[in-house]
Amino acid sequence: MTDELKFFILLLEKYAYDKNIPTADVLREWEEKNLVQEIYDYYEVYHTERIENAYEDVEHLMKTGKHLW
Repeated sequence: MTDELKFFILLLEKYAYDKNIPTADVLREWEEKNLVQEIYDYYEVYHTERIENAYEDVEHLMKTGKHLW
């Protein structure tokens, strides 16, 4: 398993836990908005910052389709 995949799973599960949303629902929403690959590919940015920064960016992506940075 790659570091990117490990981090993606961590981000997905932690986001779902912290937002009190079932993990499957979060993944489904990301899939419906075609964001899974985009979030996965942003590993280099997300893994070097606070996880809450990744949350903010993911939420912005869900609303606008664009990254905050």
